[in-house]
Amino acid sequence: MLFYFAYRTFTEKPDKMIEKYGIQRVHHRVLFFIARIPGITVNDLLSIIEVSKQALNAPLRQLYEKGLITMVQADYDKRYKQLYLTEKGKLLESELSHVQREQMKTIFSDLGGNHQGAWTDVMKTLSKVRPGQKNFQALFKEGRKR
Repeated sequence: MLFYFAYRTFTEKPDKMIEKYGIQRVHHRVLFFIARIPGITVNDLLSIIEVSKQALNAPLRQLYEKGLITMVQADYDKRYKQLYLTEKGKLLESELSHVQREQMKTIFSDLGGNHQGAWTDVMKTLSKVRPGQKNFQALFKEGRKR
């Protein structure tokens, strides 16, 4: 139960912020990962967030129509679309992430000690079985080399 209520608290402010744009949490997830791996392909994004192509199609289209992302054919293979945030998309994603980072920063500061390290250990342990997390780690490292 605590995890549920904590997650609700963590997502509440960003959810209210994105309502103004007529988008939802799935759109936030997409913006988040495109921000961390600019040029990510649609297929790689699918593998990270662990959804079907059909489930991602509408959110990508909506983000594109709202001017938050661009889709560019990959130079290395025209069959692949690479995703990037527009300036408007970068600003929104930055605002959303800032709210959540500040929330966590305040909590860890209030708690003192090494609560952040313990929390990180718990999150790593919970996420290590997710295929999307493994794909993200590989792509994130690859993206940092560019």
